[in-house]
Amino acid sequence: MNGTTATHATEVVLPGAVDVSGLQLRTRDLPLPTAGQVVLRMDATGVSFAEQQMRRGKYYDQPPFPFVPGYDVVGTVVSVGPGVDAALIGRRFAAVTKTGAWASLLLLDAADLVTVPDGVTAASAETLVVNGVTAWQMLHRIAAVPEGGTIVVLGANGGVGSTLVQLARHAGITVIGTASARHHDTVRELGATPVDYRDPDVYRRIRELAPHGVDAVFDHVGGAGLKESWRLLRRRGVLVSYGTAATKDEDGNSRLPVLKLFAWLTLWNCLPNGRAAHFYNFWAGKRRRPDAFRARLREDLTQVLTLLADGVLTAQVAAEFPLSDAAAALALAESRTVAGKVVIVP
Repeated sequence: MNGTTATHATEVVLPGAVDVSGLQLRTRDLPLPTAGQVVLRMDATGVSFAEQQMRRGKYYDQPPFPFVPGYDVVGTVVSVGPGVDAALIGRRFAAVTKTGAWASLLLLDAADLVTVPDGVTAASAETLVVNGVTAWQMLHRIAAVPEGGTIVVLGANGGVGSTLVQLARHAGITVIGTASARHHDTVRELGATPVDYRDPDVYRRIRELAPHGVDAVFDHVGGAGLKESWRLLRRRGVLVSYGTAATKDEDGNSRLPVLKLFAWLTLWNCLPNGRAAHFYNFWAGKRRRPDAFRARLREDLTQVLTLLADGVLTAQVAAEFPLSDAAAALALAESRTVAGKVVIVP
């Protein structure tokens, strides 16, 4: 092993479907990195919607309890295993982990690391790891909205939503974004026209703003409102669904809402109206073609972080909490009172 590292890692453990106060803090011995691995010191991680679902046991393919949550991370390499270039030590990288990032130190495959540009803070970069890749791929790889188009972003004040708005405006796309009234000024500052999602006539209001339909709708809510999102599309428009937030508090099988969503998307794609419906899966292709998945992730995240470094994107950091106070970070994220992403630091 090259470099030096602490022998112990502090981790936040999700022991079961518990209240936020049920999160546990533990210290364990950290194994030495094996061939192809590095030890990364966490400089910033965050709270995504995935952790909010995992706490309830509602995330589609979460691991069995207990486990360490944490979907992505920005950190500094402190040691490397056999076969890994020692020049990585001391350099800062981002990585997508799905679980395990709520820890002071973690083992990662060196192949999963993406360089973070100089001059970008760890907290700022963290807000755009999963959120940035998700927004970039949905806008440019799936919907492929042209310059001059119009889109609707549900939850335009959130982590993915605020990034989608900025990427779309940079590409010359008009954005209508839903958010609660308290966040309308933020949505305007990002460059979108805000609409109150609590308004019973929210979809009628969107149609007034785009009477001829829109080129794409990005919907993380799912549930009954998904049909309304579909109806907003013009011919050759694209619906991109990427979550089921509407059902996160419902009891029952966590897979059922997703399966219902898939059924609707499949049905709509069979209709002869020129519109398309997609479900965005961040991990698509990871098992079948891991090298291609990593290359695509590295390319897209590098694009996003470069835009951040160049000042095109502004990081939406809602708040920062120390790792020892992860429960408060999760509680704030779940309160739906903040704009941007709640970040956890060492």
